Amino acid sequence: MAKNLEISLLLDFYGEMLTEKQRDVVELYYNEDLSLAEIAAHSQITRQGVRDSIKRAEGVLLDLEARLGLAKRFRKIQDGLDQIISDARFIQESGGRVGISREVSQRAENIIRIAGSLNE
Repeated sequence: MAKNLEISLLLDFYGEMLTEKQRDVVELYYNEDLSLAEIAAHSQITRQGVRDSIKRAEGVLLDLEARLGLAKRFRKIQDGLDQIISDARFIQESGGRVGISREVSQRAENIIRIAGSLNE
């Protein structure tokens, strides 16, 4: 079972929709990087039980993302904010060469600050 970083991200968005057992097992597998055997010993269930729980949880997480698309929207917003910051920096850096006003430069700085705080 190859580890998929997408599942770790989906766990952040939809983890509360899983059972406590599923959430714990998926957390240990994806975020703590424990093996199936280690999780089985920790959770006092069989290795197969761990695998089945992870597979069910992955199905739930992927289904929720297919229906709601929150992680996709989040990534799209982050990409947009990165582009806004990049463009505002370009405006600031070009300002000296093309002679933009101090007000435009300050507004570009405000855009960078606001977009940066939203992108944290």
